[in-house]
Amino acid sequence: MRKIRLVVGAVAVVLAAAVLAGCGGSDDSSKPAAGGTPTTASADGGAKPVPPQEPVTARQVLAKLSDQVGAAKLNTVVTAENDPNKLLGRPQQYTSKVTFTDSRIAASDVVGLDKDDSLRGGAVEVFGTAGDAKARSDYIQSVTKSMPALAEYHYLDGPVLVRVSHYLTPKQAGEYKAALAGR
Repeated sequence: MRKIRLVVGAVAVVLAAAVLAGCGGSDDSSKPAAGGTPTTASADGGAKPVPPQEPVTARQVLAKLSDQVGAAKLNTVVTAENDPNKLLGRPQQYTSKVTFTDSRIAASDVVGLDKDDSLRGGAVEVFGTAGDAKARSDYIQSVTKSMPALAEYHYLDGPVLVRVSHYLTPKQAGEYKAALAGR
């Protein structure tokens, strides 16, 4: 029975890698998300630029999430060299990405998975725009809809997509949603 489970798991991982490989990437995971230059009305009725907010990276987002979700730990900082999807920095794709582990996921659930697989906890992907983040989320969900073994929780906050392993309960995954909303 254990061999069957391993074979099914391996097939699911191979399918997921093949499906997600077509999603795009960048060559520097430290690149922050792009931002616009907002303006505000000045006392004389004109518009003056608002100082831009510091762009955010996936690593920074995970640091804030893990402050509130103690089970989350940085696993892999994705670079152009190690990005299995080859999406980092490509047009409309993530500008930075990290994977993380969650200590509440049983080791027996992730036997045979790559060490940096997001099913071990999740992934944070940061995009240039909120629309690009939503498009990525929609794409992944459409591909995995018919493959429950690959399903995952998705939480969006502007250009940030947090993907959380289905091995967590809805309540546990919801901690990431709450942490993201409070970042």
